[in-house]
Amino acid sequence: MSTYNVLVVEDSPTMRQLIVFALKRIRGLNITEANDGVDGLKKISADKFDLILTDINMPIMDGLKLVSLVRNDPTHKNVPIVIITTEGATEDRDRAMAIGANDYITKPIQTVKIIEVAKRLLNI
Repeated sequence: MSTYNVLVVEDSPTMRQLIVFALKRIRGLNITEANDGVDGLKKISADKFDLILTDINMPIMDGLKLVSLVRNDPTHKNVPIVIITTEGATEDRDRAMAIGANDYITKPIQTVKIIEVAKRLLNI
């Protein structure tokens, strides 16, 4: 059975816990947590990830900036990225997809949705 490295970038500890809790229902995931974009970037440069889930609205560096930086990094440019956000507007979704996100989940998030998207993007 393969193991997958997943990075969760979210500044709200409660929200992060919820996402991690959902992901833990999928067997074989190694979950790394980051509390903002800068922290996320640090973890990305130190490790190889198979999937990244990130919030958009975070202090210092937001999720969109993080996505564009990841897309410009040769090691991670093909890693699937899921945006998790309270911004449900179509233009926010389009902007996220345009800069390279693979999927978009709006809050309040459902465990089932996270599991479904993660499994699909990891092909499991």
